[in-house]
Amino acid sequence: MTQPTFYEFFAGGGMARAGLGPGWRCLFANDFDAKKAETYRANWGSEELLVGDVRDVTLKQLPGHADLVWASFPCQDLSLAGAGAGLAGERSGTFWPFFDIVKRLRADGRQPPLLALENVCGALTSHGGNDFVAICDALAGEGYRFGALVIDAALFVPQSRPRLFIVAVRENVAIPAELLGQGGEAPFATRGLIAARGRLSGRSRDNWLWWRPPSPSTRNVTLADLVEGEPPSVAWRSREATQALIALMSGLNLEKIEGARQAGRRMVGTAYRRMRDGATGGRLQRAEARFDGLAGCLRTPAGGSSRQFLLVVEGDETRSRLISARETARLMGLPDDYVLPAKYNDAYHLTGDGVVVPAVRFLAEHVMEPLLAAPPLRRAA
Repeated sequence: MTQPTFYEFFAGGGMARAGLGPGWRCLFANDFDAKKAETYRANWGSEELLVGDVRDVTLKQLPGHADLVWASFPCQDLSLAGAGAGLAGERSGTFWPFFDIVKRLRADGRQPPLLALENVCGALTSHGGNDFVAICDALAGEGYRFGALVIDAALFVPQSRPRLFIVAVRENVAIPAELLGQGGEAPFATRGLIAARGRLSGRSRDNWLWWRPPSPSTRNVTLADLVEGEPPSVAWRSREATQALIALMSGLNLEKIEGARQAGRRMVGTAYRRMRDGATGGRLQRAEARFDGLAGCLRTPAGGSSRQFLLVVEGDETRSRLISARETARLMGLPDDYVLPAKYNDAYHLTGDGVVVPAVRFLAEHVMEPLLAAPPLRRAA
């Protein structure tokens, strides 16, 4: 198989590019965020990158004939933490001008053999599931067969981060039988995904595929393995600040702290501050801890409550600080030579908005590359 090529939309810092790896060649990348574009250039150069609104991208700016078009389109309006605007929202609604490019490529005789879409799992239930149906109807309408997988980053890195991946292939392709299953199977088909598929009808239902990649090898890295001792981007908090964080915890979470103290070894966990309903009404700020070897899902820092704290417990001593910029990169599967923004918030925003690198590599190795290796799929040279 010749080296496959791709376009990357909503590219951010090029984390999908990192996951695809050096065996793939990027022809074009696009993102509207100037700060993310600086990081993209620092890691990949500027030759393929176009900074600007996806609505303004023209076919003339897309070189060649890509084998894959990847789009990690914005999740804010589809997230459970968002306002629920869905695909009609200002951010997540950019799916439609992106997909208009896909339609124009087909009309131009350059229909990509593969499409890959990535987003939060809230895309399955947004607007009662109608947004997911709309995406599937759009894919089927452009001559694609497709399937979806829910892949939790925890399979590869110590971060709890389930995400929805849709992989679509031109419907005239003879798909190798070993890539397909008969129905939704763990660990990639959740009840939510199975229910979402059940809402499809007509051509979308007919064009649905159950991808069946192998179960990945057992992860052998925990959160503690990724922690920096004295990171340059953040400082350890004072004893008083740590105690104030612990004071926000419920009895259940205080039991987790006590369990870590009794473990007889250094325990590394995380905590998020969240707003919760109070027992007598109203909303209270709470701190929620975990010591299961995983970080919570990284989110973009839109306020203090969304920043994740690191907790280190050794006997009676408990220390806390924000997760460092490099630690967030490691939790996304990025190598330590990946250049991060100099400012902490910019780095956290970049990584929290990104796609987990090993999850992309897994899909490439076990679904997309086998599809491209099938002779009927490859475009004419």
